Amino acid sequence: MAKIRVGRVSEQIKKELSQIIQLELKDPRIGFITVTGVETTSDLSQARVYLSVLGSDEQKEATLKALDKANGFLRSELGKRMKLRHTPELQFKFDSSIEYGSRIESLLGEINSGNDARS
Repeated sequence: MAKIRVGRVSEQIKKELSQIIQLELKDPRIGFITVTGVETTSDLSQARVYLSVLGSDEQKEATLKALDKANGFLRSELGKRMKLRHTPELQFKFDSSIEYGSRIESLLGEINSGNDARS
């Protein structure tokens, strides 16, 4: 039963953080961010937020620094929107699965175009 609640809370955190970052965060260092997932500990004390950021490595690092600086604001807004006794601590991590997937897709496209040229 506890795992079901943790999953629901994680999904709600993902939804709320996406809205807060897109609509209320006004830092110019923050580019186009997609919250791809949230992993919450079983006691709901910490939440690891996975992000996908479009841009160069410098822009990604600037975005991560801006989010770390805005961590208090994000956590307080999350606490206002969600009815939890304690708002979890937020840790931001990059999710490279989208980049990895697009790289695999481009490689498969190259292989397919090479097979078409041989036929």
